Amino acid sequence: MRLKDWADSEGIAYQTAWRWFKAGKLPYPAIKTPTGAILIYPPEEEAIRPVNGKAWLYARVSSHDKRDDLVRQIERLKAFCVSRGWEIEAVYSEIASGMNDKRRQLTWLLNKRPERIVVEHKDRLTRFGFAYFELLLPKLGCEMVVIDRDLEEKSDLMKDLIAVIYSFAARIYGLRRGREKARRAKEVLTADAQG
Repeated sequence: MRLKDWADSEGIAYQTAWRWFKAGKLPYPAIKTPTGAILIYPPEEEAIRPVNGKAWLYARVSSHDKRDDLVRQIERLKAFCVSRGWEIEAVYSEIASGMNDKRRQLTWLLNKRPERIVVEHKDRLTRFGFAYFELLLPKLGCEMVVIDRDLEEKSDLMKDLIAVIYSFAARIYGLRRGREKARRAKEVLTADAQG
């Protein structure tokens, strides 16, 4: 669990918990991840703490014209892991929208129950809902490592925005078309019943 979440659950100010971590006075084991996040392992979480140096890499780009960037992204992930002495267990990569919740490679990765997932940017994993991954993965014994948390590509963001608009428009027009078909079917059935 993140130090801030633990401090909130214990009713302790984050700054106090931070000082305890720096002084080695936290009541439970804690580690600082390469991204700077501090993870604390209360008793119920100690048993599932990652203990080895293995890493599962995930890379994603939003369109086929960025295929070269996908290769470069994988190379940067590998270099990052090698610099930390982590063994690369597997590499998962795909070309898909960050909002697509049916990404095959990501699903396969999560089904492997990895101990550490490494991504270049948080939007490479998902465009929305990253905080849920960050909250739930440590509870499943998986450390989430994000190399650069601040970068978001504007072109990917625009493509995702267009995908959201397209999806909602399709639903709205699909509903309208469905209502129209139902109305016509009702008229036909009513006419047949009367005639």
